Amino acid sequence: MKRFLKFFGAFFIFGILVIVILAWFASEELPKGDTGPEADSLAYKMLNALNYEAYQNTRFLEWSYQGGKNQFKWDKSNGLVTVKWDDDVRVELNLNNLKNSKVFRNGAPEVAKKKQKLIDKALKNFNNDSFWLVAPYKVFDKGTQRSIVTLEDGNHGLLVTYSSGGTTPGDSYLWILNENGFPIAYKMWVSIIPIGGLEASWDEWLVTKSGAYLPKSHKLGPVNLSMGDVKGYN
Repeated sequence: MKRFLKFFGAFFIFGILVIVILAWFASEELPKGDTGPEADSLAYKMLNALNYEAYQNTRFLEWSYQGGKNQFKWDKSNGLVTVKWDDDVRVELNLNNLKNSKVFRNGAPEVAKKKQKLIDKALKNFNNDSFWLVAPYKVFDKGTQRSIVTLEDGNHGLLVTYSSGGTTPGDSYLWILNENGFPIAYKMWVSIIPIGGLEASWDEWLVTKSGAYLPKSHKLGPVNLSMGDVKGYN
């Protein structure tokens, strides 16, 4: 039994080393781009292609993440988000004043000492999971920096770095656009992923009832991230 455990431990460590080495070789350095009017112009081109005005006028967004584990209904107009997970927890997030958020477990109000922890978790889930839904519309958020980058094929990409806001400030995303400025993918340089330049598709789009474009899923290599039953309406 001890020999088996030693072998298993050595095999596990070897596997971790292989993953680290592969990640190191696969990782890309964050590209350098030029900030200024040209970068902002490319960002506006993307927003126009996405019908940004329709998104701005959309009041309610609904979606899920992680196979439906996290479920969301976002009232954009009032800054309120209903977040559900594990079938028994529901948090009514107040984005304008988190202290006014409400927490329920199995339909009953949660006790005070556990409330804040669940509010923090709901906010973290919302920040991460909403980004996979509306990231293209956030290129002019407070604390963003936009740069124009020349890609290997000679086309231009839009590099957006978030210096503040969200759960993991400092992350960067390189948007790859088609000839009309419509986003088809982005490459990521984010703190939670050790591989720089990992690409995720943004190519399965839904036109919601409100007219806003929203993605139904993303592909990261062999992994498919479903956004569930996506809705946008007033």
